[in-house]
Amino acid sequence: MNKSIRGALGFIAISALVVGCSSTATSAPTTSGGSTSAAPTKENVTIEVMASQDWIKPSEQTLATKFEAQTGIHIDFQITPSAQYFNVLTTKLQSGQGVDLFLGQAGVSDMKLTYNAPANAVDLSNESWAKSIDPLVAAQSTVDGKLYGAEVWDVIGANYWAITYNKAIFAKYNLTVPTTFAEFETVCATLLQNGITPIYEPISDGWHQVLWFPSIGAQMNALEPGLYDKLNANQATFADDASANTAMTQLNDLYQKGYFGKSALSAKEADTSKQMASGQYAMTMSEISRGTQIAAAFPTFKATDFGYFPEPLLDNQLQPVHPAGPTWMISNKSSHVAEAKEWLDFMTSPANIQWLIDNTPDFETLPFTGAKAKWDASQQAYFDTYKAATVPVLQDGVNYVNPQWGLMGTDMVAMFTGKATPLKVLQLIDAERTLEAKAAKDTNWP
Repeated sequence: MNKSIRGALGFIAISALVVGCSSTATSAPTTSGGSTSAAPTKENVTIEVMASQDWIKPSEQTLATKFEAQTGIHIDFQITPSAQYFNVLTTKLQSGQGVDLFLGQAGVSDMKLTYNAPANAVDLSNESWAKSIDPLVAAQSTVDGKLYGAEVWDVIGANYWAITYNKAIFAKYNLTVPTTFAEFETVCATLLQNGITPIYEPISDGWHQVLWFPSIGAQMNALEPGLYDKLNANQATFADDASANTAMTQLNDLYQKGYFGKSALSAKEADTSKQMASGQYAMTMSEISRGTQIAAAFPTFKATDFGYFPEPLLDNQLQPVHPAGPTWMISNKSSHVAEAKEWLDFMTSPANIQWLIDNTPDFETLPFTGAKAKWDASQQAYFDTYKAATVPVLQDGVNYVNPQWGLMGTDMVAMFTGKATPLKVLQLIDAERTLEAKAAKDTNWP
C-alpha cells in the first residue's frame, strides 16, 4: 500500500512504499538476487510450482528462465484451471504428493483452513526479504506469528476491484459517472437502449461474479458499524443483515434486467480486455489496472481511455482495501526446500521486484519497500476522488468467507437462473461459515 497515494486508512496501518512514475522497462531482469550465486550450481534440479490459472505472469516466467540460467535450477510451472485448482491442491497437500512450491490466496482463514500452513508449509519468517513486505500484506500470510507466504502480487492495481468504464462510450451518450445505485442503473438502461451491453460479466469461470458481494463489505460495515466484529463473533448472519440482503438483491437485478448481457453465463474472464476493446461493452468489474492491460493488448487504445469508479451496490463510494492475493508457499514435504528458498530470494530482490512491476501490464506496484509504482492519470484520479475504506473486503475481514468462494459462485448462478433467491444465497453462505467454523473448532460456534 502507499501512503502518498492512498492517504490514511483509518486504523489500518500500512507501511509507506516509495511511489513514483516509471516508464515501462525493456531491459532484462537482473541476474543477481539476494544470495544467489552467479554461476549455475544446481544443474538437473527441477522445482515444481503449482498455481491457479492467471496467477503466474509471463514476466515471472521470464524471470524463472533467467534464474535457471544463473543457478541451473529449473522452474516447472504446473497451471490448473481456476475452477479445479483448490480441489487439486487440497488433494495434493493432504496426500503428501510431490510439489515444491504452491500458490494460494492469502488470508488468515485460508492459511489455517484451506492450506493448513503450519502443517504443510515452511516458516519463512527469517528469510532476508520477509521484513520488506508491507506489514498489512504480511499479516494475511501469517499464522500464530509465523510467516508462511511471499505475496508477490499487486494488492492495489490487481486487487482493487472497481468498475472500469470506456470514457468514449460514456461521452457519446452524455453519461456521467454514477454516485448511487439508482444512477448506475439509469446509466445501464441508457446504454442498453442504444445497443451497448452495459457490463461485461464473465460468469463461466465460476469466481468472477462472486466479487460483487465481498467487495462491498466495507460499505456494509459502514452502514452497520461493527458488523464485521459481530459476524466473526457469531452474533450476526448475512441472512439477517439488511444491507447484505439489499446488495445481493441489487446484484441479481443487474443480471435479470439484462445489464450483464445475453452471454454472461458463457463469458470468460480471459476475454475481458478484448471485449472492452470491441466497443460492444461499456463497463466491467475489474482491477484498476484494466486500462493498462487493454492498452498493452490493443495498441490503438491508451490506458487513460478508461476510467474507474467504485462498485455502486448499496450506493458505495469507497475504495476497497484488499491486502490478500496469490501467495507463494514452500511445501514442507519438498525435497528442494533450499532451492525453493533460493528462487523466492531471487524473485524478491529489489531489482527484480521493480523489473516485475515495469514489465507486468496488470501490476502497477508490488507491496515491497522501495517499489516504484507506475500509476496513470485515470488511476490517480480514482485515488484522488474516492475515500479508502477503513476495513478490508469481506474475504479479508470476515472469517470463513473466502474458503467458500467457489460455492458462492455456484449459488449465485442458481440465483441468476431463478433456482435460488438472494436470501437463499445468503443463508447458504451462513450455513457454510458455520461448517467451516466448527471444523476450525472456533469457540464462537459451540
